[in-house]
Amino acid sequence: MSSEPAEPTDAELRAAFEEQLRHITALDVIVQTAVSLVNLAGRRLGIAPGTEHERDLAQVQTAIDATRALMPVLEQHEGAETVAPLRDALSALQLEYAKQAQAPGGSTAASPPGTTEPPQPAPAGRGAPSDPSKPDAGPAQSSGRLWIPGR
Repeated sequence: MSSEPAEPTDAELRAAFEEQLRHITALDVIVQTAVSLVNLAGRRLGIAPGTEHERDLAQVQTAIDATRALMPVLEQHEGAETVAPLRDALSALQLEYAKQAQAPGGSTAASPPGTTEPPQPAPAGRGAPSDPSKPDAGPAQSSGRLWIPGR
């Protein structure tokens, strides 16, 4: 006789999955998605030892944009103890992304790695600062500093 438990059947796995779905909420999925995006972006920045070869600033920008899109929903429904660490991690990612994108050899989504085109500004409304030379630029745009919500 073997003391190892038997592998669950497909029906048992399906029943366990159904039970989990009965208890999970949309907010649980949104929080987990935001955490996954933050973790992926951190890895794609290539700053952790052993991840240098995974650097992909276009993926980082997509992950940051998606996380930023989820934040208003989380801020509306979740407590500060859930949202604050995500906001802090997102801010750190944005700063590191900006450093790497401006560094020699850095690239952005508008200019994928390996191209020789100069980076193009992001479309308006996506967090890119306005051109400070424009007369209608306000103090936030003309400072050139990264705006981080809630700070």
